[in-house]
Amino acid sequence: MTLAILFLSLALQNVSPEVAQHMQAGVEAHKQGRLEEAISEFRKATEAGPNLAEGFLDLGEVYAEMHNYKAAIPALRRALELSPDLDAAHLQLGYALLSQGYAADAIPHLERVHAVEALGVAQIATGQYQEAIANLGAALAKRPGNPDLLYYLGRASGLLSKSSIDALLSAYPDSARAHQAMGENYFVLRQMPQAQKEYEEALRQRPDLPGLRMELGMVFAGAAQWDKAEEQFRLEAKEEPGNAEAAYRLGAALLQEGKAHEAKQELERADSLKSDMPETLYSLGKAASQDGDAALAEKAWMRVIALEKETSLAAQAHFGLAGLYRKEGKTVQAEHEMREFEKLQKLIAPPPAPN
Repeated sequence: MTLAILFLSLALQNVSPEVAQHMQAGVEAHKQGRLEEAISEFRKATEAGPNLAEGFLDLGEVYAEMHNYKAAIPALRRALELSPDLDAAHLQLGYALLSQGYAADAIPHLERVHAVEALGVAQIATGQYQEAIANLGAALAKRPGNPDLLYYLGRASGLLSKSSIDALLSAYPDSARAHQAMGENYFVLRQMPQAQKEYEEALRQRPDLPGLRMELGMVFAGAAQWDKAEEQFRLEAKEEPGNAEAAYRLGAALLQEGKAHEAKQELERADSLKSDMPETLYSLGKAASQDGDAALAEKAWMRVIALEKETSLAAQAHFGLAGLYRKEGKTVQAEHEMREFEKLQKLIAPPPAPN
């Protein structure tokens, strides 16, 4: 005897034969997927036995299964009026309320049964972002890689970030951090002159803030002002010699300026600080190739391909290797790399625009 059948048999011990008959018929119809029939039987059971909490629970569950949450909610509420400790009713009512947009009403029911996934979603809707992040993180730990959980966790984190930034701009509009935040916003919008102005004001107020010079350098890089970008990245790398991104950004800027040897040194340092970063390895291969270090270029690009496999970066690494082998007279290897490049180009090419 299963627990569900045992539970039902115990629940029906003190009801009339008519109620028991309708409940059993409803359960059987539900098991066989005849949902309309199940609803009819459970409704008859609740009419004949208006004090049977399990009858209203089963009725509400079937309504919810049919996505008729408007009908499910009163049935589940009645079940809890009759039996406040019925956790199954709390769970179903929490989901039903959330599905109808009543997030605040859903939260107590979801909290009671520790339904952390749905609870996190409800907390996003009610502006409880920190609590949502904690609950969604706990849910994700149990279901790693779940796309819905990843989406909601990202949304909660983004909304918390926006809320914090809004509070910062409201309370301290002329602080260095406010100017930094505005610089970040302008950078995302690709409004480089405005971003530059905000970052420079932040630096004027607090020149020792970590990361500010790298962010300003990225503004200059976005405007292809590589000499200015190099200056900022170099200052950041000097202040934070253990920062792999600062070393990478400096190396990439030097590469853009044609300073291949110096770029190779910085990119090697970036790779030593944080290995197996595909962007660093690709740029390192390019710098090594331009600096005449074919062995290092080959090693770096081969590692990119091993890490990336079917991305545009892998395609560019195949293209770089083709050129490298061609210079060395390795015709067979060069042709092989070109074929791999062309194969990936076709694979990752965007679909043609509609006519």
